[in-house]
Amino acid sequence: MVWSKVLKLTAIIIIVAAMAVLAVKPLFPEVTWLPLTKLIKQGLDLKGGVHVVLEAKDTPEAQVTPERVKQAMAIIETRVNEYGVAEPLIQLQGDKRIIVELAGIQDPDEAVRNMIKTAYLEFQTEDGTTVLTGSQLKNATESKDAQSGQVKVDLEFEPEGAKTFATVTAANVGKQIAILLDGRVLQAPVVEEPIPNGRAQITGYESLEEAHNIAILLRSGALPVKVEVMEKRTVGPTLGADSLDKSIKAGSIGLIAVLIFMVLYYRLPGLVADFALIVYALIMLAIFAGLHITMTLPGVAGFLLSLGMAVDANVIIFERFREEAWSGKSLQSSIDAGFKRAFVAIFDSNMTTLVAAVVLYYFGTGPIKGFAVTLAIGILASMFTAITVTRYLLHLVAGSNLIRNFKMYGA
Repeated sequence: MVWSKVLKLTAIIIIVAAMAVLAVKPLFPEVTWLPLTKLIKQGLDLKGGVHVVLEAKDTPEAQVTPERVKQAMAIIETRVNEYGVAEPLIQLQGDKRIIVELAGIQDPDEAVRNMIKTAYLEFQTEDGTTVLTGSQLKNATESKDAQSGQVKVDLEFEPEGAKTFATVTAANVGKQIAILLDGRVLQAPVVEEPIPNGRAQITGYESLEEAHNIAILLRSGALPVKVEVMEKRTVGPTLGADSLDKSIKAGSIGLIAVLIFMVLYYRLPGLVADFALIVYALIMLAIFAGLHITMTLPGVAGFLLSLGMAVDANVIIFERFREEAWSGKSLQSSIDAGFKRAFVAIFDSNMTTLVAAVVLYYFGTGPIKGFAVTLAIGILASMFTAITVTRYLLHLVAGSNLIRNFKMYGA
């Protein structure tokens, strides 16, 4: 039994050490999904990218209104998403200007061309024939059925479009009619019956907000107002490469100092806690890479704050462990009692911080949301490593009987 725990402990150390190395430095170039640090996207403030300022202009055909500017923003956002950029910044400046910031894009001209090109809305049959265009759509509005609660988008065509739509739906009962925006399929509903009144419904939305966004896109098959480029430029990281390197170096020095302190003050439990922090870091990297989270400076701050809370949790646990050991309990009993006494304090502090993160995410925008997301993920990961991983490793070490001296446990 003792040797089985020694073997488990040895296997865990080897596996975690190997994962830590692979997460930051690929040993096999043909393995494209490693290292994890290369899979995490960086935001505009860390990596740089494109900053574009657009302004809506009045024309004889279309005057600038708040609704038309929102429609233009919705179309521009669909263009931005084609870049595969996570968390792009798209916001209004005043009543007519739209600011767009894309991380990792180095060609402003290409970005502008794709954002403000004319949107083209089409309705196609299954054989690819275009039977209607956005010019024949009168209106599209989102709604929610009062009885069934089903969220839908209601379409209304112009008189000529209504006649065409009636003919097309009669000929395509049981078949799909795809709705495309710039060649990309938005929806492909199945025609259940002929629609002679020029009205149709698209269902299957999970929320009213999703239906609202689609309705805006359908209403604005083309940019509803003329948009001119006021500014376009490639921007570097907010900190700059030199400042970023210095920040990383300072953070590394601080982290190493904390790890050394934990070992010197708490001895073997401190070493176990340091190992658990490595596991915590690997979990965070895996989550960031798996969820395609864009890392920004506020996100880094949230990550470091959660790391500090993980260290704080271990400090509370080890202080309770010491108290139990000094009272004369056995090593295993002291570990269990220490974790049990510390759990309430750790849970309360982490839950209050998690609530604050949720509030920041709900009411915040842009960088504030990024901070809240990384902080919330970090809190959950730190609680798991402090309460579960650290406890399991301490029991393995104590159960192996390799070290029995209470002084080596800081007691």
